[in-house]
Amino acid sequence: MEQENNKHDYDYIIIGSGFGGSVSALRLAEKGYRVLVIEKGKWYRQHDFARSNWELPKFFWLPAIRFFGIMKMTFFRHITILSGVGVGGGSLVYANTLPMPPDEFFTTGNWKELADWKEELRPHYETAYHMLGAARNPFLDTGDHALQQLAREIGREEHFEPTKVAVFFGEPGKAAPDPYFGGKGPERTGCTFCGGCMTGCRHNAKNTLDKNYLHLAQQLGAEIKAESEVFDIRPLGPADGSGGYSVHFRSSTSFFKRKQSLTTRGVVFAGGVLGTVPLLLKLKRSSLPRLSDRVGYGIRTNNESLIAVTTTDRSKDLSKGVAISSILHTDRYSHLEPVRYSAGSGFWRLLMLPMAHGPNTFARLGKIALDWLSRPLANLKVALVDDWAKRTQTLLFMQTLDSTLRFTRDPLGGMRSRVDQGKAPSAFIPEAESLATHYGKLLDGKPNSFALEPLFGIPSTAHILGGAVMGKDASEGVIDKDNRVFGYENMLACDGSMISANPGVNPSLSITAISERAMGKVPAKGR
Repeated sequence: MEQENNKHDYDYIIIGSGFGGSVSALRLAEKGYRVLVIEKGKWYRQHDFARSNWELPKFFWLPAIRFFGIMKMTFFRHITILSGVGVGGGSLVYANTLPMPPDEFFTTGNWKELADWKEELRPHYETAYHMLGAARNPFLDTGDHALQQLAREIGREEHFEPTKVAVFFGEPGKAAPDPYFGGKGPERTGCTFCGGCMTGCRHNAKNTLDKNYLHLAQQLGAEIKAESEVFDIRPLGPADGSGGYSVHFRSSTSFFKRKQSLTTRGVVFAGGVLGTVPLLLKLKRSSLPRLSDRVGYGIRTNNESLIAVTTTDRSKDLSKGVAISSILHTDRYSHLEPVRYSAGSGFWRLLMLPMAHGPNTFARLGKIALDWLSRPLANLKVALVDDWAKRTQTLLFMQTLDSTLRFTRDPLGGMRSRVDQGKAPSAFIPEAESLATHYGKLLDGKPNSFALEPLFGIPSTAHILGGAVMGKDASEGVIDKDNRVFGYENMLACDGSMISANPGVNPSLSITAISERAMGKVPAKGR
C-alpha cells in the first residue's frame, strides 16, 4: 500500500495558498500525505511589504508591467473585484476581520438541505478562531467613536461592537515568543495600531496564514512553490482520475514561461474564485470534461458598497487602529464597518468622485458636475486634503440579501460575467448612501465613491464568492457537501468558490471553517 501511495511525486497538490489552501496543506500533512502548495504570487516577509499604497509595484499585482504586489483588481461588466495574491493569499491584504455570519447563511443557498450547517460547522469555527489567533480589538479611535455615535442616533447602539480580528495584541511594538502554538509558531510582535494591515503588516502583528497554517505545514514537510501558475491538469490512467493526475504549471513572474509538470494522487483547488473558477472552466473544455456544467454559476458578493468619507478637519486622524476595528449591525440583514489605511497611504484619492446615482452615466455625470458647481470649495478641499488616509474613513456596507452572477469564458479565453439569478449587483444602495451621509456629518466630512460606481454603475467587492458551489449532485453543484468535485476521484475545492450562500459579512472565517470540515473528511494516509 505504501509503495502504491508513493508512485506519484506528491500525494496532494494544492493550487493556491489562501485560507482554504493553507488549511488543506496543514491538515493533509498532519495525516501523513506528501503535500505541495503552488502559489501564483510571491513570498512576502514583513519588511518586503509596501510602506504605503503609493508604492505601487509592491502593492498591486500587474505582472505585465512588473508589479508583483499583494492586491489584484479585476474588472467585469457587473463587478470590480479586489483580491489577494502571494503566499498566504488574501490574508496578506485583508482587513483581519473574522465575524460570524448570521443564521440565514446556514439555511439558504445551494447547500441549505445538505446538512445542518450551523451545528456541523460550530466546532470548526472554534478551531478557525484559535488557528487564526482571533481576539477582540481593544482599541477604538475617532472613526469608531463616530460609528458608535451613529448607532446611538439611529437607535442601534446595542448592535455596535469592536471586531474580532486576526491580530496579536501583545505589548505594542514588543516581540514575544509564539503565543499560539506552544512554541511551534514564529515569534510575534504586539500591534502598534498603525492602520497598515491592508498594505501588508510590517510589524509582525497580523496573523497571516504564513504564520500559522502554512508555517506549521512546512514543519511537517509540506512544500510551497511560489511564483508559479497552474494551467492544466490531466488524469493519469482512468478518466475519473483514480490513477492520479499530472499538474502542469509555469512561472507567473518570469518573462520565460518554462513549463513544468508533476504528478499527484490528488488535487485541491484553492486559488480563490478568480483562480479556481477560470481554471475549472478552461479544464472542462479540455482535459477534465466530466466537471459539472454548473461551473461558474452561483457567483455572489456580499451586496456591498464602499463609500469614502473625507474630513478636512486636521485635528482628526482617522488612520489609527487596525484596518477594521468596529462593526455596526444596522438591521437584521445589513452591516457597516469603518475601514482605514495607514497615514500616507492615499493612492485611492485618485479614484474618488462625488456620490451620484441615476439611470445612466450621463445622468450621474450631470449630478457630479452639479455637486462640484454647488459645492466647489468643499470638493476642492477634499481633493487636496493634506493626507487622504489620515482624513478618510471608508465605510464598508454589506447585506445578506442575495443575487448571483455567472462567470463564463469567451472564445479568446477571457472571462465574462452575466446575471444568473435575481438582480445584478448594484453600485447604488440607498441605505448605504444615507448612512454615509449621516456619518459624514458626524466627522464634518464629505462622502465620495470609487469612480467606476458613478461613472459606469459598476459596484466593487473584496468578497467574491461561489462558482464551484455545493449540490446534491452534478446537476445542482460542482462539489458535494464534503467539498469533493463531482466526476473525479481525490479532487476537492476549498476556497471562496465553494461558498454556496451569502454570508453577508467578511467571509475568511467561514472559508477557514468549511475547509477544516472538508479536510476532516479525508482519511489519513494508508487508511
